Amino acid sequence: MTLPDSGSARAVPPSPLPTPMRVLEKGVYRGPHLYSFSPMIRLMLDLGTLEAWPSHRLPDFNVRLLTLLPSLHAHQCSLGRPGGLVERLEAGTWLGHVTEHVALELQSLAGSPVSRGKTRSVKGREGVYNMMYAYQEEKVGLLAGRLALQLVDSLLPPDLRGVRGLDVAYRDETGNLAALNLPDGSFDLPAALDILGTLVRRTRLGPTTAALVQAARRRGIPVLRMDELSMIQLGYGKNQQRLRASITGQTSHVAVNAASNKNLTKQLLSDAGVPVPRGVVVRSADEAVREAARLGYPLVTKPLDGNHGRGVSTHLTTPDEVRSGFALAAQHSVRVILEQHYTGHDYRILVVNGQVVAVAQRVPAQVIGNGLSTVQALIDEVNRDPRRGAGHENVMTRIRVDAQVRELLAAVGLSLDSVPRAGQTVVLRSTANLSTGGTAIDRTDAIHPANALFARRAALAVGLDIAGIDFLAPDISRSVRETGGGIVEVNAAPGFRMHLEPSEGLPRDVARSVIEMLYPRGSRARIPILAVTGTNGKSTTARMVAHVLAAQGLTVGMTSTSGVYIGGELVAPGDATGPRSARMVLRDPTVDVAVIEAARGGMLREGLGIDRADVGAVLNVTSDHLGLKGIDTLQDLARLKSLVVNVVGRRGHSILNADDPLTARMRRTAGGQVVYFSMQGLSRLERHVEAGGMAVVLENGEIVVYGGEQHRQPIMPAAEIPATLGGLAGFNVQNALATCAMCFAHGVPVRDIRSALSTFTSSFEQSPGRLNVHDEHGFRVIVDYAHNPAGLSALSDLVSKLRPQYARTIGMVSIPGDRRNEDIEEMGAIAARTFDDLIFREAPDGRGRASGEVMALLSQGALGAGFSPERMRRVLHETDAVEASLRMARPGDLVALMPTGIDAVWQQVQTFVPESRTEAQIQPSASPRPDQRLNTRTDQTGNSLQPQRAGHD
Repeated sequence: MTLPDSGSARAVPPSPLPTPMRVLEKGVYRGPHLYSFSPMIRLMLDLGTLEAWPSHRLPDFNVRLLTLLPSLHAHQCSLGRPGGLVERLEAGTWLGHVTEHVALELQSLAGSPVSRGKTRSVKGREGVYNMMYAYQEEKVGLLAGRLALQLVDSLLPPDLRGVRGLDVAYRDETGNLAALNLPDGSFDLPAALDILGTLVRRTRLGPTTAALVQAARRRGIPVLRMDELSMIQLGYGKNQQRLRASITGQTSHVAVNAASNKNLTKQLLSDAGVPVPRGVVVRSADEAVREAARLGYPLVTKPLDGNHGRGVSTHLTTPDEVRSGFALAAQHSVRVILEQHYTGHDYRILVVNGQVVAVAQRVPAQVIGNGLSTVQALIDEVNRDPRRGAGHENVMTRIRVDAQVRELLAAVGLSLDSVPRAGQTVVLRSTANLSTGGTAIDRTDAIHPANALFARRAALAVGLDIAGIDFLAPDISRSVRETGGGIVEVNAAPGFRMHLEPSEGLPRDVARSVIEMLYPRGSRARIPILAVTGTNGKSTTARMVAHVLAAQGLTVGMTSTSGVYIGGELVAPGDATGPRSARMVLRDPTVDVAVIEAARGGMLREGLGIDRADVGAVLNVTSDHLGLKGIDTLQDLARLKSLVVNVVGRRGHSILNADDPLTARMRRTAGGQVVYFSMQGLSRLERHVEAGGMAVVLENGEIVVYGGEQHRQPIMPAAEIPATLGGLAGFNVQNALATCAMCFAHGVPVRDIRSALSTFTSSFEQSPGRLNVHDEHGFRVIVDYAHNPAGLSALSDLVSKLRPQYARTIGMVSIPGDRRNEDIEEMGAIAARTFDDLIFREAPDGRGRASGEVMALLSQGALGAGFSPERMRRVLHETDAVEASLRMARPGDLVALMPTGIDAVWQQVQTFVPESRTEAQIQPSASPRPDQRLNTRTDQTGNSLQPQRAGHD
């Protein structure tokens, strides 16, 4: 490969074997995340050889890019001014950054405008970048990312083209996207935008729903999209409201059914004193002609249960016209309404919550002649208006030529090929619906009070909270009692397009009226959200907080490592510490308050499941999960976990562990008021408290809160909380401090915190897998999910305090295989210092390591700490390891089990029968040589078999 060297800040020689760009990973952030609070898509790109070739070194790259996408000239980029991106291109920027801007611009050109993006190099990986960009619709954003890669790739020298991993970014089963790269190496941008635009129209919200969503967000009301159509949840938990377009959760189903039956609607309106045309329901054309003679001409025919003006014929003056009108209506309904024709203009009156909020005069689809163009050419010109779309996605709809258009033209002696004279109005539809190409003129300020009264009474008579009243009158500013006319239809789920952006007149913010109906001023849309994270203790703390709040009589929605709980009932078992589980709680209509446990995995995968927290807590940051997904240091981990306090609202509280330097440092970015907790008393927090801050500390074994209306308030002795085992379990004392801080900050009275915590135990029922104690076998069993060195160290501290009470301590220890080697060895060393006898186990959480590798590293750690190999066993599977641990125990021993499958292990402990011991099961196995990688197996009785060298099973 030969390219001219035009200078670069990074003088890296090109590779003799060119390697194109490659997509390594894809991520979709749906909530606040490590890089931004805005939803974004992340593509990890390996630039390959192109790392040596920034934009200004690639021949003609910048010129061709800006020729293809001239709108990139407006991008400000990091320079903060239009043309900023162009300056960066000319100075030289890398292709991940370029692709980011192209992905943003493609979305905007397709009708989904976005502007926020960033590209960052991946630490320790030369030429690898995280390219991130905003999106409105997830599928649109993903497709735009792939199209951007293809477009940029097409502008490269031939030997560097062929970007790989496109299916990682967005999979296209049909192959249509591959066809966008043309044989000459160019990219078919018009076709790409057509594909992307189609997806935008299919996935974005319609004008009515979008207006309601925007109005809700202006009020600070959270919005959740519940499907790919237009089902929307506003608010959270018990304060939520749902809507689909202009049908709300308050809309009566009976009222909707009544509105769909036009004959019943007329009867209801007539009974309410509202003027309506006389009419009948007919089932045949002959019956329609007979009834027409009785009613008198002109007449209207329409389907009994139609909508959007489909099948409606107006101003019928002869029996033949009545027959034709009946035939058209019968295509949409078995029964057809025949009624008087009101003469006048067609108005739509929008009634929300019993009040008229907008009036629009609807004008049928029409064109105005210029003496030169045919009717078809005039229609084409009107349809070129960018405000017109194919359906309901735009504020107006394109005029579609069909049989009715041709018939209306023929009735006035015209055809599509006719050339109307200049100024001649050619009407193309008999109805004025926007869905058939009509336009709207705002008349809100002109409506006569009597006509407004009729509209309000019509909505009331049918029972609709939101109603579109179709009103025919010669002049809306005069009462129809004087001029004639009245209401011809009442519509449930009326569209807002004509009011939001009328063709003439003032736009009306009708969506605001709907939001004010759903959420009157002073009402709450949100529920309190208390979120907690940390390396250890977050599950117990979340459960303590939920326990305190439940004691207040609240329905608590909680996420935790053991599942989603609503009102104390497990509704979704499994690890529920990710954003999907958080959204499950926020969508539950019974929840008064949410307690969210947030783990690193979900935050890295798609961000937080909450947009804001009232109380956020970070308990600690210790070595765990390092070396995974770009989190390589404790500082990286702290930055990730600080998200939970960074999203705390201005009036909320951020709870931080003052004893943990990394956590305490989060005060710099934490939202709301900072509240500290500490096991070390008040000494280090005096200045904070004196400045008006709050703190919860341990003083001489008592939990005390400083701050609030009273300067100092004792809560309770830590030993009186059953879960602390008389104050011996220091980690649960610390969790209780965090709980007290969170609940006090939330406004729970001290006496209620005290009362609730005095009944919080470490039982399996209240806190599964967290210091659960079983004493039924003559020896004590502790089941605790100590899955990292910090967690095991905390348990070790408790075991050392309990050791004098027991003859021997036995530990079943493991750690997930995705931890670093040094973390696994440290776990073994801590176990060696804690227990008299050890059983190391592995499955089911080897997480990609070879079978036996985790146990080998644990053993090395224990042996390095001086542990006797004769007192150490290795059993691969958890069930067998639990059985072996329990068989080893004698009366007066303490057995500590650190399982993965909490429920199964607790059941195994409960059903264990001590009498069935065998001598072989009690003897520890020999230690492997350090140079052996274990592939340990057990026989059917649970005995360890001799370790085998890897690959020689």
